[in-house]
Amino acid sequence: MVAVQDKVAVVTGGRRGLGATLVDELLARGARKVYSTARAAYLDSRPEVVTAALEVRSADSVAAFAELASDAQLVFNNAGTLLPGALLTGDFDRVTETFDVNVFGPLRVARAFAPILAANGGGALVNMHSVLSWLAGSGAYGASKAAAWSVTNSLRIELAQQHTQVVGVHAGFIDTEMVSAVQAPKATPAEIAARILDGLEAGHTEVLADAVTVDVKAALSGPVEQLIFAAAR
Repeated sequence: MVAVQDKVAVVTGGRRGLGATLVDELLARGARKVYSTARAAYLDSRPEVVTAALEVRSADSVAAFAELASDAQLVFNNAGTLLPGALLTGDFDRVTETFDVNVFGPLRVARAFAPILAANGGGALVNMHSVLSWLAGSGAYGASKAAAWSVTNSLRIELAQQHTQVVGVHAGFIDTEMVSAVQAPKATPAEIAARILDGLEAGHTEVLADAVTVDVKAALSGPVEQLIFAAAR
């Protein structure tokens, strides 16, 4: 179990949406410092927040950021992208960008910060997935989140020896700009952020952050034909 109190945390994609709420919740629970990133540099007036530009598609950018945040104890891989399009007919460049951001981006961050976490006592790595990790019909986004889920599960094994807690987070739609066009029930970012940190501090390896995610996870043992994103039916 990893407590947030007095810890130094990293939140990628922390400028807005769930990331910004994670920064707020970490500070509310007593984090000593939070590094918050976005693709472009920005300002945050709170003295406990250190902002930085980070492009998770760039190994050089990730390495430079890891050097800056060498005191990190908690790493939240929150940065992601949603580029709609069918797998067969959509722009293939958008498919590859989706995988580069949502799969290889978190892996780059994990590889860069693994030795830092080890040096700082083990800490935790928290990766954001989606209920769409388990549901067909959301194109490259769902496929990338399925791949990210698998990456997280393997990283959990590889990082166990250095006592790093690896947490995979699954959630349905969250009321953020990314899915503002989607007409579906949505949880608030505050609800999801609180559940993520509750799970982290309870020592969980996986956080099912809302009811729809609990239901879908329970259905994984059933027929694969039923595992379809409702909006795609």
